[in-house]
Amino acid sequence: MSRGRALPVIAAGIALLALTACGSKEPAVGSGFVAGDGSLVVIDQSQRQPAPDITGTTLDGKPFSLAALRGKITVLNVWASWCSPCRAEAPVLEKVWQEQQGKDVQFIGLDTRDSDTSALTFIKKFGITYPNVIDRDGSLQLRFSGTLPPQAIPSTLVVDANGKVAARALGKVSESTLLGMIEAARKTTASSGD
Repeated sequence: MSRGRALPVIAAGIALLALTACGSKEPAVGSGFVAGDGSLVVIDQSQRQPAPDITGTTLDGKPFSLAALRGKITVLNVWASWCSPCRAEAPVLEKVWQEQQGKDVQFIGLDTRDSDTSALTFIKKFGITYPNVIDRDGSLQLRFSGTLPPQAIPSTLVVDANGKVAARALGKVSESTLLGMIEAARKTTASSGD
């Protein structure tokens, strides 16, 4: 094969390899899973939008309303038992929750596209003590589409004490990132006077 003919064949092979490599990182079509890219967005106080009033039932059968938490900073973590990054971040979320719960901060899990049995097993395995709301079809997380939607599993949103979306992390969250998100919401909420 001459050099002139070999180059297009090699280029096509490289392109096919690149497409295959990218495809291997994505879930199967129809799985409903989108991996987070680790991005973090903190919204300036003047640009924040009100969080939707998410209502539902917790995994222990209690009614839940996000609006009832106004006055507290609320950390809302979207997770599922079948999500490996969710398993990796679960101990971090519980640790920060234990440190923050007496400081006008409330953590809420939003268990999405999951069975109750799998979710309860996950909570027991990781010793999760904050409430978790059932979102079987993902419709509750879609209610954030007008603000800063949780576009991956896991995603973590922080709603400030004024009920406005202050920050979002896509993908597994670290302790330092989570504390930084809470602190950003705390500082701007304290200075807003809304």
